[in-house]
Amino acid sequence: MEKSSKYRTIENYIRNLIDTHELNIGDQIMTEEQLCKQFNFSRMTVNKALNHLNAMGYITRIPGKGSFVSAPHVSKNISSHQSFSEDMKSIGLIPGSKLLSYELKQASDFPSIQEKLKLQDSDYVHYFMRLRTGNNKPIAVSYTYVSRNIVPTIELSWLDQSFYDYIRSLGIQIGQADYEFKATLPTEQQKELLQADSIATLCCSHLTFAIINGEEVPFEYVVTYYNSDMYSYKTTHE
Repeated sequence: MEKSSKYRTIENYIRNLIDTHELNIGDQIMTEEQLCKQFNFSRMTVNKALNHLNAMGYITRIPGKGSFVSAPHVSKNISSHQSFSEDMKSIGLIPGSKLLSYELKQASDFPSIQEKLKLQDSDYVHYFMRLRTGNNKPIAVSYTYVSRNIVPTIELSWLDQSFYDYIRSLGIQIGQADYEFKATLPTEQQKELLQADSIATLCCSHLTFAIINGEEVPFEYVVTYYNSDMYSYKTTHE
């Protein structure tokens, strides 16, 4: 067997254990010594396989402790306009949402949102808070404001699924989205919801437009706090 294909054998073996969930996030994988004995390969070959898996984000190598299965990570290109659900599917996770709260509020209750959505004082917005998950693991907390002028009613059962699928089911065409980003520390509530204490969050806010009679009209403003261990954004094309 070619030396170059030997390390691929180990790499594919470990990736298969992860993909089939025989190894889960945080699990420690076999040591270099154990892998050497199992495959009868040199330490150099095993080390090359582990380093490659580490570089691809499948495992994390901690000196003196071993190698552990990493949490899947989304590196999102903002030009793709993919939804959260599509992001999760792209890394092999099942997307999920849990509605935490919903209110129908006057636009004037949120002056900055009212301005972004170009609403009058007498207009209303749907305001809801959701926990976003991948394979039932908490990943993000989102706060969403939707113009009632564009979306008169919302079936709340859809908020435990993909909201954009619901919007499309209404025959509304979704246009561009304008993004803003900043790093921030989570609130105590966000720590509890994300089930993590020692994390930073990536705050992403975006204004989404609907295409109405050929014109783009702002209809949704979302502020989402992501666990930055699992999510990052990039602005360059693949």
